[in-house]
Amino acid sequence: MKLNDLRDNEGSRKERMRVGRGIGSGKGKTAGRGQKGQKSREGVSIKGFEGGQMPLHMRLPKRGFNNIFAKDYAEVNIGAIQKALDAGKLDAKATVDHAALKAAGLARGGKDGVRLLGKGEISAKLSFVVAGASKGAKEAVEKAGGSIEIPHVVPASEKAAAKKGSAKAAKKAG
Repeated sequence: MKLNDLRDNEGSRKERMRVGRGIGSGKGKTAGRGQKGQKSREGVSIKGFEGGQMPLHMRLPKRGFNNIFAKDYAEVNIGAIQKALDAGKLDAKATVDHAALKAAGLARGGKDGVRLLGKGEISAKLSFVVAGASKGAKEAVEKAGGSIEIPHVVPASEKAAAKKGSAKAAKKAG
């Protein structure tokens, strides 16, 4: 057998039906849509429409909510960090931060930084600079002789309030 002899099985690929191309094609004139009515027209989207009756998706009760203020952290377990160290993906002497964890393939996403979780064991002495850490993760890292630094990030709303306050103070003084 040669590469130029390769073919798909007969009937495995079906060509698209070209509708509305003359009576002789079998799908001409009304193009398989029947006659008249809303469903024969173009641009009709009536998925879930039940003829004026309240649709099922609106009759069902709603549950829960989406917290728009929730922080988006990339969650990394200390066991995974130890595995990456053993594999040589992380440098034990450098500080471990979001960029280092991302480069090692441990932190995905997390626009608000990395949060350390305590699943697994860690034996290396590491210094972390992360957005947050669980109680168990802190204990495990400190037990191994490492340290965790959590820099305080001032939210944009607080910055704006502080700026506004200083502008008012300057106005009063001047």
